[in-house]
Amino acid sequence: MTATANDDRKERFRQLHAQTYPDLLRFVERRVPPADAEDIVSTVFLTAWRRYDDMPDDARPWLFGVARKVMGNQTRGWLRRKALDVRMVAEDRPADDHSGATAGRVDLQRAWQAQRPADREALALVLFDGLTVAQAAEVVGVRVSTFAMRLSRARQRLLDAYAGTPGESILSITRPQAIRGQS
Repeated sequence: MTATANDDRKERFRQLHAQTYPDLLRFVERRVPPADAEDIVSTVFLTAWRRYDDMPDDARPWLFGVARKVMGNQTRGWLRRKALDVRMVAEDRPADDHSGATAGRVDLQRAWQAQRPADREALALVLFDGLTVAQAAEVVGVRVSTFAMRLSRARQRLLDAYAGTPGESILSITRPQAIRGQS
């Protein structure tokens, strides 16, 4: 490889890194403890550099796929049990806060946690990571039509779980009169 070709390759790789690093880091941070995320992303880019000639023109889904495999190798059983848990941090609110939004977030969190890991993965790839159906299918390693069906079913199951949550009972425990034992 000539010096000019090597310089071009380095510059293209720097551009790829600059364009994809933030999205890839967010993708990984939602799936592993934050302390491990940057190491995993570094491993992904090391793999990308080593396999630079094997990367497709649209490298973003390929990088997400590599990240997925690296996480699988580094977290093994933990990833299977806790795959794609979206960490919804509940804000500390005073007991007399009547916010319906809080109850809605609790209901959504419960509906999300009730989903199968494969459903959470399909939804997260499209909704949180901003991948197209075709790109997400490539990340997961299935046909586009297969992923589209999984996504459709996952959306419906999430909607059904969210609609089936007992929102009124959650609201009632946040009302001051219910807390004091008054109805």
